[in-house]
Amino acid sequence: MNMDIKEIDGACHCGTVRLRVRLSEGLRSARRCTCSYCRMKGAVALSADLGGIDVVSGTEALTTYQFNTMAAKHYFCSKCGIYTHHQRRSNQNQYGVNAAILEGVSPFDFTEIPVMDGVNHPSDHPGGPRIAGILKFVASE
Repeated sequence: MNMDIKEIDGACHCGTVRLRVRLSEGLRSARRCTCSYCRMKGAVALSADLGGIDVVSGTEALTTYQFNTMAAKHYFCSKCGIYTHHQRRSNQNQYGVNAAILEGVSPFDFTEIPVMDGVNHPSDHPGGPRIAGILKFVASE
């Protein structure tokens, strides 16, 4: 797997929403989060700058979900329900992109993923982002 990939295409499950993504740190920015929404969503997110996502098709099918502070904007396909990306609360100049929607990328390609402490969000607590732990995937033989 090319960890330094910069530009990649992605799509939701039904293919209605198609994106062209420019990753700011390649696949090296993979992470999860412990906040109430991310915990339920369970996605591995990769970083892209605000100008780093082009919706190639399906703009009309994208739906937005916001909660609590309303700062983060979570986008998903209104037809198949797959989360595609979100504008981060922790950095409003960045998107988190669902690794699972990207061509040739699976969340199970990452053997270790840092899990950010979203319960104690860096916007609410001094000291900046904190890693709550590491999520590991060990394939069976």
